[in-house]
Amino acid sequence: MYQTLTFLHSLVRWLVLFSILYAIFRAYKGYFQNLHFTKTDNLIRHWTATIAHIQLVVGIILYAKSPIVMYFWKNFSQALHHFDSLFFGLIHSTLMLSAIVLLTIGSSLAKRRMSDKEKFKTMLVWFSIALLIIAIAIPWPFSPLANRPYIR
Repeated sequence: MYQTLTFLHSLVRWLVLFSILYAIFRAYKGYFQNLHFTKTDNLIRHWTATIAHIQLVVGIILYAKSPIVMYFWKNFSQALHHFDSLFFGLIHSTLMLSAIVLLTIGSSLAKRRMSDKEKFKTMLVWFSIALLIIAIAIPWPFSPLANRPYIR
């Protein structure tokens, strides 16, 4: 089950990244070109948050099953000195949870804004901050924090 979850979590990350990037692109274009916030824009806002929430649920289940995380919590004082276990036991999960919270807040605020320009601006700001945090917290193959392959 653990390998299936890691594969699924690794795969869904690409959906999260592409959906956030596309939502940011639409928000940027809409804001700077004074476009109308269409039903399509609203669906992109909604589905970006939904895909991120699905990834969060998969991540929480993976967190509970991970041998690295289990080691981290059972050997906390020793594990703090092993950056790989520290990253997956604490840093990755905290940053990702924070990013999803920011994305959710941004999505909710954008939905409630009155003008189209405010909706685009809200999405642009909140989704961009969430994307920055996600980009830092992903264990890219080139990351100095922790590295994993692009797809596991």
